[in-house]
Amino acid sequence: MRWDVASDVTVVIANPNTHSDPFCPIPHSPDPKSQHYPSYHTVFPFLDFLKKDPSSIPRRRRELLAISHTPFSPFLTHQTLSNSHHHHIIIIKRHHLRRRRHLHRRCRYPMTVMTPAPIEQEDDEMLVPHSEVADNHQPMEGEVGNTLENQPVEDPPSSRFTWRIENFTRLNMKKHYSEIFVVGGYKWRILIFPKGNNVDHLSLYLDVADAPSLPYGWSRYAQFSLAVVNQIHSKYSVRKDTQHQFNARESDWGFTSFMPLGELYDPARGYLVSDTVVVEAEVTVRRVVDYWSYDSKKETGYVGLKNQGATCYMNSLLQTLFHIPYFRKAVYHMPTTENDLPSASIPLALQSLFYKLQYSDGSVATKELTKSFGWDTYDSFMQHDVQELNRVLCEKLEDKMKGTVVEGTIQQLFEGHHMNYIECINVDYKSTRKESFYDLQLDVKGCRDVYASFDKYVEVERLEGDNKYHAEQYGLQDAKKGVLFIDFPPVLQLQLKRFEYDFVRDTMVKINDRYEFPLQLDLDRENGKYLSPDADRSVRNLYSLHSVLVHSGGVHGGHYYAYIRPTMSDQWYKFDDERVTKEDMKRALEEQYGGEEELPPTNPGFNNAPFKFTKYSNAYMLVYIRESDKEKIICNVDEKDIAEHLRERLKREQEEKEHKKKEKAEAHLYTIIKVARDEDLAEQIGKDIYFDLVDHDKVKCFRIQKQMPFNLFKEEVAKEFGIPVQFQRFWLWAKRQNHTYRPNRPLTPLEEAQSVGQLREVSNKAHNAELKLFLEVELGMDLRPVPPPVKTKEDLLLFFKYYDPEKEDLRFVGRLFVKSTGKPTDILTKLSEMAGCSPDEEIEIYEEIKFEPNVMCEPVDTRITFRESQLEDGDIICFQKAVLAENADKFRYPDVPSFLDYVLNRQVVHFRSLARPKEDDFTLELSKLHTYDDVVERLAHQIGLDDPSKIRLTPHNCYSQQPKPQPIKYRAPDRLTEMLIHYNQTSDILYYEVLDIPLPELQGLKTLKVAYHHSAKDEVTIHTIRLPKQSTVGDVLSDLRTKVELSHPNAELRLLEVFYHKIYKIFPPSEKIENINDQYWTLRAEEIPEEEKNLGPHDRLIHVYHFTKEVAQNQTIQNFGEPFFLVIHEGETLAEVKARIQKKLQVPDEEFSKWKFAFLSLGRPEYLQDSDVVSSRFLKRDVYGAWEQYLGLEHPDNAPKRTHAANQNRHAYEKPVKIYN
Repeated sequence: MRWDVASDVTVVIANPNTHSDPFCPIPHSPDPKSQHYPSYHTVFPFLDFLKKDPSSIPRRRRELLAISHTPFSPFLTHQTLSNSHHHHIIIIKRHHLRRRRHLHRRCRYPMTVMTPAPIEQEDDEMLVPHSEVADNHQPMEGEVGNTLENQPVEDPPSSRFTWRIENFTRLNMKKHYSEIFVVGGYKWRILIFPKGNNVDHLSLYLDVADAPSLPYGWSRYAQFSLAVVNQIHSKYSVRKDTQHQFNARESDWGFTSFMPLGELYDPARGYLVSDTVVVEAEVTVRRVVDYWSYDSKKETGYVGLKNQGATCYMNSLLQTLFHIPYFRKAVYHMPTTENDLPSASIPLALQSLFYKLQYSDGSVATKELTKSFGWDTYDSFMQHDVQELNRVLCEKLEDKMKGTVVEGTIQQLFEGHHMNYIECINVDYKSTRKESFYDLQLDVKGCRDVYASFDKYVEVERLEGDNKYHAEQYGLQDAKKGVLFIDFPPVLQLQLKRFEYDFVRDTMVKINDRYEFPLQLDLDRENGKYLSPDADRSVRNLYSLHSVLVHSGGVHGGHYYAYIRPTMSDQWYKFDDERVTKEDMKRALEEQYGGEEELPPTNPGFNNAPFKFTKYSNAYMLVYIRESDKEKIICNVDEKDIAEHLRERLKREQEEKEHKKKEKAEAHLYTIIKVARDEDLAEQIGKDIYFDLVDHDKVKCFRIQKQMPFNLFKEEVAKEFGIPVQFQRFWLWAKRQNHTYRPNRPLTPLEEAQSVGQLREVSNKAHNAELKLFLEVELGMDLRPVPPPVKTKEDLLLFFKYYDPEKEDLRFVGRLFVKSTGKPTDILTKLSEMAGCSPDEEIEIYEEIKFEPNVMCEPVDTRITFRESQLEDGDIICFQKAVLAENADKFRYPDVPSFLDYVLNRQVVHFRSLARPKEDDFTLELSKLHTYDDVVERLAHQIGLDDPSKIRLTPHNCYSQQPKPQPIKYRAPDRLTEMLIHYNQTSDILYYEVLDIPLPELQGLKTLKVAYHHSAKDEVTIHTIRLPKQSTVGDVLSDLRTKVELSHPNAELRLLEVFYHKIYKIFPPSEKIENINDQYWTLRAEEIPEEEKNLGPHDRLIHVYHFTKEVAQNQTIQNFGEPFFLVIHEGETLAEVKARIQKKLQVPDEEFSKWKFAFLSLGRPEYLQDSDVVSSRFLKRDVYGAWEQYLGLEHPDNAPKRTHAANQNRHAYEKPVKIYN
């Protein structure tokens, strides 16, 4: 299950004096005026909570919400404020993590009110009910837009009510109500406080008119706006909107500080004209949506996709592709057959998924599709990048479409072309290169909108000065370099670069800057400024927005969902995993721009600092469809586009699903009866099972109505098995205290006269829906059924298994009734006959007693009676031919107990090479009791290795389906079982590798990879150093001296820690190597220059690093190349230092003249002139901690780019997306 970043804040106010539970709702105030307050026992979204106006809270509670205007720490988990005067507690809880699929189910507060997602408010006030009970109702004149008689039937119903309040300044009442108007079948009215509700502002509320007479537990949800109309200039009308779930406790809701009274009563402002004020209310009543009972198909016509753990990124992309009908139709037309398996065929899995999205009534699972990708559980719980998945999936589909009727569809939909050019300014020379693209990556940083990103995309770069272009035949020339578009595709996919690598902080960061995108995108604007001269100008590149993929969260975690308008109408839909909801355009566009939001303070008595917070939900990918291609792309897709075998397959699946659903619904009416017979025992023992008698999941099941008499059930059995009713005898099974399961006793005639349901209740203390029976059928000499013999207390029913040590075979040979007073010697001849042995063979007899946790199988004394041996009905006797002591060595398992021990402990292990962790190399049958040495010896024999100690094993992680990071230590586990266990799960996979030295020896050594930089040659050699763990850095350098070429025999070496082209540490020779890690940073060895050995008192050893500025990264400093140390002398100028650096690095004059030099501290460059004294810039401090201050050499990086630099838009926590099939 994946956890998402959330921004909910739970606000709870309680009165400890009235209830011991601090999370109970607030009781009504004991005030004689019967003031009632909003239920703070409500989950407020963080944004709306911060927008509240504390002045709107009744006076007694204002101080408690002062925190609403304080900066909110992103790390705040609980904060409790106590007010000793009023004895109220406010608890504000910042929810960082929520289990998205169980958002409300696990809420700890049982009375929390769940409301639909709020509309973003433009005001900054707390929305509360007024603080007095509605009394002295005095309606004013009003104009009702809709009365009960003419209420339109709409979904959702809405109405505008206008109320003209005359003689406004002469009103001497504290509050006034409008006349009642009806919306959505509910009665409403406006409540106004002309002189303010204890504030110097007009107070305005919407009220449920008939609240006192409504039934207990009523509630209704409305979105509404209240307005005071400006009668001179209507555009200056004051309008505020909000939403609320009204109930008995909160029957009115609105704005205590709606507008200043000074503005209202000023005739020049236009709100009060002829002593009349006009108030408007626009109300939309919406049905309260229950999160768990919400039906996406019913509400929207669309269904969602189930999240497998962290596949919301994939779900949002799949919904976007599905709602491009031309793409969907092409997928349907990819050739598949009825013999294909969806889990092994990407086309069939995608067809199946799309078909279900189109025709199912409930959310659709994606497991078949991810299995067709070759993904395991680990991949499904690993969040990937939408952009990368989009490319990889489209590439796979493009490949699968080759040679079919839909070949080229991906290119036709998504492929565009641009031209890279370099054009000389002073000579007639131009170089061009045409390239295709399936999506465009647009910069977000530094761009206010999509057009600004396109401007930046085609921005002309001038190549001049030190950066001239080398043109053929003309040499170095001033030139212009840029990109122009030859053509755009019908479906334009824009990937917004919300993630980038921050070289200063050395980590991936998310860009949450505000970035706007239009509903219509005109790429022909400004006379086709984005188009190349070769572009076809007859094609109108006007695009309409189809979908917005959103990422909510940060770089290390988040959630994806999509806003889509499938038919390109004005109606948008939000596809959030399983849930699909209708949304308006503002939610889909403006609210996904990102950026910061500022909440200005409104109360002079509180902290006036404006509160800003970053919006972490913002658009990440945009899909536009060209207007001229809209009819072609948004085409009709119906069943005739879907292959017949696919329709039939999915129809069968649907019928099966409905059948199972019906069975589940009717399960309480039925009993499952599982009937085991001799044939089942003979079939299973020695193949599927070895212990006990039968696996009840593999016997015949009957689904029988509980009220059916058992005797009628016997007729069903007769039809099924061909055994007449009179020849059937049924035994009940019983679970014994030693955890074995055996037939216990036959049913009595009285029990057989009962109903099936009564019999199940009698026989089954666990009260499950199953009844397990053994059917005893006796056969006569002609092998036909005969009536069962009369069973007395002296008769015991025993079951017999025969073991052959030569074949290592155990099988069921039958059952017998024996007398409890009889002895085993009485049946030896019969047993020989049952096993097919000679009567003269000596037979050994054992009783199989139990097998958990260990096997108990003991010899039966043939000289005493069955009763004395404590045998009873249902017991199991195992027997074999006696094995002479001199022949015992010929058999691996000479007797029944040793064979059963082997069976209980045998373990088939799948061995995989650690270098190929997804593929089985071979399997070995081992014993769970095998020691470490036993396992590696068997493995060494299998792979033909003479020395088993050179094998190193690594255990398997059952959750990630990957090798664990740490290998198994030599002889650390005692048994094989310890190697296979992972928490509470047992694996059957081990990984192996063959070492060049024995593992015990290796475990005592530390292995380090050291890069040696030759002092005289421009070369680096990598050396693997293995030394005992207690060795020091000095020992490493001594060992290295024997392997490298030194400039002179007495040269001294040092070991450095280098990370991202900076030197972070010089290791002291005495440091132990055991804790040195070479996995994430480079260990570099080099000779210590002579000048560093003889530092003068005023000399300084400084760091020198190469760097360049990344234009695409807003001039961010990027280090590259090999860092080094340099001695600088007091008073030495930059010109002198440069000369020594040029000599050291052996850079040609022409190239070195282009280099710039800067002093950098914490990533900020200060450029130096040749006359500057370098030593004055550097503080006197220990060089080992001075990597944040260095002399920087700025010049182009001509080396191949680092891998992460080419992939800066990727998340740091993701692994590359791979589709294996």
